[in-house]
Parts: sequence; C-alpha cells; structure tokens
Amino acid sequence: MAARQLIKDHFIELRIFQHRSIVAIVFTIVLFAILAARLFYLQITNHDHFTTLSQNNRVSVQAIPPTRGLIYDRNGIILAENLPSYTLQIIPEQTRDIDNLIEELATLIAIRDVDIKKFKKEVKRKRRFEGIPLRFRLTDEEVAIISVNLHRLPGVEIQAQLTRYYPYGRETAHVVGYVGRINEKELKTLPVTNYSGTNHTGKLGIEKSYEALLHGQVGYQKVETNVRGRVLRVLERSNPTPGDDLYLNLDINLQKVAAEAFEGKRGALVAIDPQNGHILAMLSMPDYDANLFVNGIDSKTYKALNTSWERPLYNRTLLGSYPPGSTTKPFFALAGLELNVIAPDHEIFCPGFYQLKGKSHKYRDWKKWGHGKTDITKSIVESCDVFYYDLAFQLGIDRMYEFMSSFGFGQRSGIDILGERSGLMPSREWKKRVHKQVWFPGETVIAGIGQGYVLVTPLQLALATATLANGGKLYQPQLVHSIKRKSDPIPRLVTPQLVREIKVNRPSNWKQVYHAMTEVIHGRRGTARRLNKPDMRYKIAGKTGTAQVFTVAQDASYKEEELEERLKDHALFMAFAPVDNPRIAIAVVVENGGHGGSVAAPIAGKVIEAYLSQFSDEELKAPPVNTDKKSHKDPTQSHESGDKQHG
Repeated sequence: MAARQLIKDHFIELRIFQHRSIVAIVFTIVLFAILAARLFYLQITNHDHFTTLSQNNRVSVQAIPPTRGLIYDRNGIILAENLPSYTLQIIPEQTRDIDNLIEELATLIAIRDVDIKKFKKEVKRKRRFEGIPLRFRLTDEEVAIISVNLHRLPGVEIQAQLTRYYPYGRETAHVVGYVGRINEKELKTLPVTNYSGTNHTGKLGIEKSYEALLHGQVGYQKVETNVRGRVLRVLERSNPTPGDDLYLNLDINLQKVAAEAFEGKRGALVAIDPQNGHILAMLSMPDYDANLFVNGIDSKTYKALNTSWERPLYNRTLLGSYPPGSTTKPFFALAGLELNVIAPDHEIFCPGFYQLKGKSHKYRDWKKWGHGKTDITKSIVESCDVFYYDLAFQLGIDRMYEFMSSFGFGQRSGIDILGERSGLMPSREWKKRVHKQVWFPGETVIAGIGQGYVLVTPLQLALATATLANGGKLYQPQLVHSIKRKSDPIPRLVTPQLVREIKVNRPSNWKQVYHAMTEVIHGRRGTARRLNKPDMRYKIAGKTGTAQVFTVAQDASYKEEELEERLKDHALFMAFAPVDNPRIAIAVVVENGGHGGSVAAPIAGKVIEAYLSQFSDEELKAPPVNTDKKSHKDPTQSHESGDKQHG
C-alpha cells in the first residue's frame, strides 16, 4: 500500500514566523509612537492647560465677605454692630435630595417655613457649589446637635459668621434702618463680584443710604479641597477691605428721652442743631424692633406690623404729611413785616370770625368770642386766627408761596437718607397744573392758618424752625457726622451744607417774631405757658398748633371727647432754645393728640431740657461758637473706652 506522507518545510515556517514578528514589531512601534505623541501633546504642548484643569479639580476660589462697618451716635455709643453667630448652610452640589435633607434637618433643629422659602429662592440664583444659608444664629445646643450628625448630612456645613445687631433696635428703627437678606430685585442692581459671599444688604435708613460705604470690598482665597469638598489648606489669600464706620449726629440718649415722652402716642419728633443742620433726634412713633428683619421676619409678625392701623413701619418723620396749623403763623408774621404788608405796630380787631368782602361765609377763630384788639405779638401768643386770615388775604397766595418756599416748605430738604416727601406749599400754578382749576380767595385765607392744601413733614417743620432760629440760614439736614475708614486714624468730617441764606430788610423783624414766640412759653397768656418753670436756666421760643383732621360745617360744632380717636385734631409744636443763642430747634407732631400746648409741647420740653442740660450756664449765655466740638466727644475714644386752646 502506498502511503502518502506529508513532509514539513521548516524554511517556509520560519519565513512565516519572521513576517508575523516584523508586523507585530511594527505595530508595537506604531502604538508606542502614538503613545509618545499623545504624551508629548499632554505633557509638553498643552502642559499649561491641563495643569490648570488639574488644579481646578483640587483648588477652588472662595469669596471672603468684608466686615460691615459699624454705626455710632454722636457720643460714640454703638447703634449697629456685628455679633459672631453660627449659620447652617447647604452646598447643593454635595447632596442628592435637598428636600429630604431639609426634612432631616427639621427633625434636629427648628426650621421655619420662611427660612425654607428663602433658601429655595437662593438655590435658583446661586451656583451649585456655593454654600446657601438655611438658618442663622444657631444656638450652642443646635450647633452641637448638627455637628454630631454631620456624617449623615451630606452638603451641610456650619459656618461662623458675623450677624448685624441693633442694641437700640426700637429707638433707631426708622433712622438707622436695618439690613436684610438680598432679594431678586436687589441682585439686579448690586455689583455681583463685590457681593459674592454676602447675604445681606441695607434695606432702610442709614443702612441703605450708606450701603456703598458700610459694605466694604470683597476678598478672595484659593483653597485646596479633597474629593468631598472639605478645605485642606489655604493656598493664597487676598483680604477683604472692611466697610467704613459711620458716626451720626444723632444722640441716642436724646432719642430715648423722646421715645419715653411720647408714652404710646402716635407721631413724630425731629430736633436739629440750628448752627449746622445736624439731626440731634429723629423719632417716629410707634416703632418696631429692627432686629426682627435682619435674618427674615416670620409672616405672622410681619402681617401684624404691616396691617396695624397704627402703622409702626411708616416713617412719619419723612413720609408723614400734616397740616401745620398755627405753627406757620410766625413765618407769615415775618412775611407780612418783610414785604411791608403790615407795620410792626399793626393791629386788628378780632370778633371771633373773618369774612371776605361781599361774602357771607364766616372763617371762624378758635375762640368764639374773639380776641379783641390784636397786634403781632398777641396774634402769636394767643394764636389768633382772624389776624392771619386777614394777613394771608393781603399777602396773596403767590407771595406766601415764594416766602414760605425760602424756608423749605413744600420742598425736599435733601437729608442724607432716602424716602423723603416734599410736603406741599400751594400756589396758583400748582392748582392749575394738578387740579385744572383756578385759585380762590378763600383758599388763601385758610392757608394763612396752615390749613387747606398746606402740608408739611415733621422734618420740614423742624428745619424751617431751625432756619428761623439762626436768622435765615437754611442748612441741609445731616444725620452722618463723620466717616472713618479702618486704615485712617481720624474720621473724615461731613461738612455742613448751607443751602441758602434768607436776607431781611430789617433785622428788627426777626427780633419781633422771636419776642412773640418767647411769650408763647413765658407769657401769662401763652398757649404753651405750662413749659415755663421758675428754675429754668434758659428761655424757649415756640409756637403751638392744632390741625383739623376733618372739615366742620359752617355753623356746626362738635364735642372733642365724643369723637373717635382717629378724628381728633393733630397736636403740633415747634420751638428753639435758648432764644438768644439757639442750640436746638425742634418740631413735634402728635397724631390725633388734640392740642399742641397740652400734648405736643411737653414732649418737646423734655427733649430740650435733656439736651441743654449738658451745657453750663456760661455756655448757654454765650454764642454757640464751634458747637460741633462741644456736642461731639472724640468718637475713636468713646467706643473704645396750652390749656385747651387752638394753638
């Protein structure tokens, strides 16, 4: 049998092996070449780029919010400070389910609905890797509870922060104002970069008007973090610039005296230094605690404040518009003398009413039987309406408007906080423009006793009184006295601004009006004579006022005791002291208080007495030269170390 054998060809097998080896080697070389090229690309060509990416994976930039500037009164007493507190915040990026996390936290500590609502708003507007506050001002017990549970609360952090606090939160609520959490509207106007890491901004008063100075400049730091975002070390730091400190002209002790003097009444008080326009006291009553708003007020409390008929949130000093009543009479008397409408010895007979020629309507005096013969002094001392009905008619509304405007009536004063109203001093042009009607003579008559269209704010009345007291110098009212940067050893003074100086033809006209106003307090028949005390070291010049809230028919009468409280007359009083060397001018409005002499004047008297008690007898008699130095202590050292009458 013939068998066929296969004979192996070793030569052919060797060649096949060699070819395969060459292919494998070439393929390997190509792979190493590609790998080398890639490594060259990563390590050499794009080294900087990928180094940066690598750094960003372990290095993050954090904003360091600046410390907010402090606010002091004129004597260095702190009115707004920063207290250390603990804040609970959540980093959304580090948690899977925020709602469940909040529910878990709510089982450990108290969390209000308002806190959750504001937190969720912040989540929508902030980046996910940023910490968002959920609760402020944790107690030590709450900090301990959260700390021991952090291992099961991903994304939760406790941060030590400074929280705004107002030691006199009620007395200064309308002046100093308060800070609150930044809302969506404010985000559109605030500089994003400078407010990184900042949760609060000024909402009212000084806090809002001086926000740019108080806030400071944000700082930054580069930190190295682990995979969980925990900071391991600080690599680089740029310190923030703290906000400037503000020293006010406000005297908190005087503010407290004013608040106590109101004794639950509604109204406003403004006291000014006539020599420079410095605001010494500025109070709106009723008040509220500004601290309630710092970290979010609960809806129940806010609703109670916002819907209260007493309107505690309403700043009456700037926004309240009241008929000035008889407090305008000294100004109109001066206008009559200056414009030669009446002579210094001018007098009329007051029968208890006034009539325009050819008209049957009677404009009544507060005193039914009249004042009889009445001159300028008597018209102010006893507040005779008929005298000013007649004077107003002779002056005419155009001259009244021009003269009163020079004292600031009907104009914004330019005070250094926002929200001021202008009041109203009417004119023919105003009525034609606003009401599309002509001006009537009867409207001029009632404007002469501060009624009708005439409206003033308490600030305007105080400023006009100060201008009258100093002989015609109208200063822009100022709350801030000086500004201190942390890097400067001495505060920078805010210079008083003289708006205008009212020139008079005869200086004796001032003296005649001053004399009459002095008799209002120190005369036997003065409407505010109850302020006069035997041991008084100084004399006060003032004028009472009563402003009707509703119109009484021609021949009608009413019993005040039977009226609903909100229908009673407003009580007003304006004054300055000492008469010869005025250091304080004041205006008081008590809503529905009744009579200026018995209600508003005593409040002003207590404030005047409290302020002037710091001066010696010699100082009270001397001209108030350089009163700024006397009335302001060194701030950098201080904080470290009437009968029932119409008028």
